[in-house]
Amino acid sequence: MIKTETIIAVKNVSESSLWYQKLLGCISGHGGDSFEILTSDDTVVLCLHKWGEHQHPTMQHSEMEAGNGLILFFRVDNLATIFDNATNLNARIEKEIHYNENSLKNQFIVRDLDNYYLIISD
Repeated sequence: MIKTETIIAVKNVSESSLWYQKLLGCISGHGGDSFEILTSDDTVVLCLHKWGEHQHPTMQHSEMEAGNGLILFFRVDNLATIFDNATNLNARIEKEIHYNENSLKNQFIVRDLDNYYLIISD
């Protein structure tokens, strides 16, 4: 079995953690100011890492554009609820719920607090 656990660098781990918890309904599995593990049904959804901590070479320079070449893609079973959550968070919604003819799924596109590009799909 192969499993990925995506880690992104963020300016404020605690704020980003709460934002993702409110958006996706996931929970904190670690907590802290420099690293967070967000889970759903005992599965890691996303890890958050503070910019500049622990000398990881790709997480040193927060002034560079976060997420260039990266899409955070979340498949969910409650798309409308999560879209409502994004609206209630005043998130920057790039594209409202729409049908994607390539994936044959409904989805919407939103930016997180650090400007990462998220596609949320059913």
